[in-house]
Amino acid sequence: MHGHLAASPTGTGYVGGTLGILAIVVAYWLPTIIALIRHVRGKGQVVVVNLLLGWTVIGWIVALVMAFRAVPRAGEAR
Repeated sequence: MHGHLAASPTGTGYVGGTLGILAIVVAYWLPTIIALIRHVRGKGQVVVVNLLLGWTVIGWIVALVMAFRAVPRAGEAR
């Protein structure tokens, strides 16, 4: 083996790969996360668009725009 160490599942490659996958998952669900944190009306719509169309760039952007819709202030009519 010429002195090279074999790749280990506990090595930095494994950790980096895991963090990379986690970053992709968080980025994919970012519109939903934002909608939930902001308490946007129609959160369910954001979730559905993100789930079904988030894999397309346009669907992800639509879900993100929906997540940034105006949130009514306390006391305003819904």
